Amino acid sequence: MILASDWIAFHADRTPEKLALIDQHTGRRFTYGDFNDRAARLAAFLRDTWDVQPGDRVAIYAKNCSEYFEFEFACIKLGALMLPLNWRLAEPELLFILNDSGAKGIVYDADFAEKIPALVAGSGAKQALCIQPSPPAPLPKGERGEGCVSYEEALAATNEGVVMKPQTTHDTPLTIMYTAGTTGHPKGVLITHGMTLWNAVNISVPTGLSHESLHYVVLPTFHTGGLNLYANPCFHLGGTVIVARQFEPELTLNTITDPALGVTHFFGVPSIYLFLSQHPDFDQYDLRHIKSWGCGGAPMPVALLEWYARRGIVVQLGFGMTETSPTVFLIDKRRALEKPASVGKPLPHTRVRVVDDDLNDVPPGVVGEVVICGPNVTPGYWNRPEANATSFTLDEHGNRWLHSGDAGMIDEEGCIYIVDRYKDMYISGGENVYPAEVEQVLYQLEGVAEAAVIGVPDERWGECGLAILVLRPGAELREEVVLEHCRANLAKFKVPKSVAYLDVLPRNAAGKVLKRDLKAQFVPQVKS
Repeated sequence: MILASDWIAFHADRTPEKLALIDQHTGRRFTYGDFNDRAARLAAFLRDTWDVQPGDRVAIYAKNCSEYFEFEFACIKLGALMLPLNWRLAEPELLFILNDSGAKGIVYDADFAEKIPALVAGSGAKQALCIQPSPPAPLPKGERGEGCVSYEEALAATNEGVVMKPQTTHDTPLTIMYTAGTTGHPKGVLITHGMTLWNAVNISVPTGLSHESLHYVVLPTFHTGGLNLYANPCFHLGGTVIVARQFEPELTLNTITDPALGVTHFFGVPSIYLFLSQHPDFDQYDLRHIKSWGCGGAPMPVALLEWYARRGIVVQLGFGMTETSPTVFLIDKRRALEKPASVGKPLPHTRVRVVDDDLNDVPPGVVGEVVICGPNVTPGYWNRPEANATSFTLDEHGNRWLHSGDAGMIDEEGCIYIVDRYKDMYISGGENVYPAEVEQVLYQLEGVAEAAVIGVPDERWGECGLAILVLRPGAELREEVVLEHCRANLAKFKVPKSVAYLDVLPRNAAGKVLKRDLKAQFVPQVKS
């Protein structure tokens, strides 16, 4: 049994005056001493007022803020489970998550105060704590109102902190993070203390993270990317984190080029890199001091990677899942330009294979499923025995492999290419078509800002491709020009049959295009 540790308490003891966290929205700065004290006070409040015990679930419903990380480490001190709520979800979806998880209470952002009464009334989460100083929302009549107070008042009224429970180990769950379901309800992924540690270990070497690093968080903290790429790894090492309330292209460029801040690390999804590149003054910003540019969440267009490379910026493409805490790959800088469509080789403390339906390794160049094994892999899903039974396979050596649902290929050197999600693949005339491959070709067209390809019904071929494009401002790109470009660069069966145009593509918090929404829009009989 390996006991888990409280990273913030460790750094507060050794380097209490070191800057730990900057809340960009409020301008507040916290040393490790401050950070630890506030997290301990919050933990004491949750223990003494809400009766939060080890193993209890507590929700947080907030935009990015310093309190998000205080809440995380308060849960660590208590041995409780943090339940991040996606603030983009509708009320019925939030109620399902609260009730499925059995959450005891909600720490919430004042921006969402009007939604709290319905969430409290419709779930077992009968306690509420308002993060910002605005007046907290009144609870429904008959509910327990003593928990609905101001976050700062709760901390100020608490005179003692708590230490982490000794029974908390690397196998103890720390977070339940619900993944967006393509059908039915979402699943709660269990993320343990050990998974969070192994992610920090895995990602630190390839990115050059250290106690001197300063990382800028723009991904939503209700998502594993916002928490673990690279905020938690920075805290593990005693570095500094700036948290943005949400991503804004100009604010991001101003922040990462501010010499007074000295940002060294940045991680984004492809859409973030796309929006940054479209800023009219991008070339005026000096970005040479950034030590590491990371990208994941979806395939990044090769044309966009090359656009950054021409400006001296090497973006390292990675791959991960909520179920892998999340990092599995981050291609090294040497190969990032040599093999721009590859995610490289697995990071040190994880194993990856590309296999057929019988868990046999496929040869180089053959498409198979990417499966993952290691201490960074989830023990399973909350209250989902059927998902646990189908998502993992034991091999003859007793190794437990997570089925990613991603189609991949391996080359002769051992580098892996994520071809696409199996669920996004369509079959045209008996041939498998992976939309990501077609999208890479579409991004070669100068006027294309965003591209997505879906399969739509076709009387002759069963299915054929529909290319959906968002054009750059002022650009004109006729359908025939698009299709001719595809015919020149793709096998005939991969060429889309038609083109549609939108002002913007629907995306989730991780920047992934929501293909199910596009199918619902362009193929009315498809139910998402």
